[in-house]
Amino acid sequence: MAGANSEPVRRLPRAERREQILAAATTAFARNGFAATGLDDIAAEAGITRVILYRHFDTKTDLYQAALDRFCARLSDHVAEPVGGFTDASVDGLLKAAIAEPDGFRLLFVHAAREPEFKAAAERFRSDITEIALVQISQVVADEAWARWAARLAPTAAIEAIIAWLDAGQPDPDLAADRVRHVIAGVITAAAARTGLDCLPPTA
Repeated sequence: MAGANSEPVRRLPRAERREQILAAATTAFARNGFAATGLDDIAAEAGITRVILYRHFDTKTDLYQAALDRFCARLSDHVAEPVGGFTDASVDGLLKAAIAEPDGFRLLFVHAAREPEFKAAAERFRSDITEIALVQISQVVADEAWARWAARLAPTAAIEAIIAWLDAGQPDPDLAADRVRHVIAGVITAAAARTGLDCLPPTA
């Protein structure tokens, strides 16, 4: 199978071909998940033959893991460990990574998290960013238990807000980071509330 046309597959340098395959695999896996995606689907997405794909990856599991590793490396480029906690720069970095590669963002945070073989990567990132968030949140939330609650919830809320934004068609990109920051601020406000009613709007 050589894709939609019958032209011979152009020879590429090995690194370039591997990148082509990983980009295609990311798209295919993000669209249909691990179980429902076959190597033939990925070869077709990449416009190559299955024989060429096998020259780079022995199994579908190897390919999925490589696609995750590729996006995690790109995510790290955008979201360097910030000084002082989960900052505005952290949100900007997450959003930039999602804009640069929406399929990779969904692969890591939606699909991989549901796959027993691969969820460790998503859980590791969430664990790391939770500890980073706790540094900042502890400065404004005095109760340690509620600070930890907010530190676990705020990054998750940010990730889910970005996925929802992608799914909504990426409206108003210039405003997206501020919208996500409002979501995080809501979590911190709830954690810092003195009573259960402090963060509720007044009733009529």
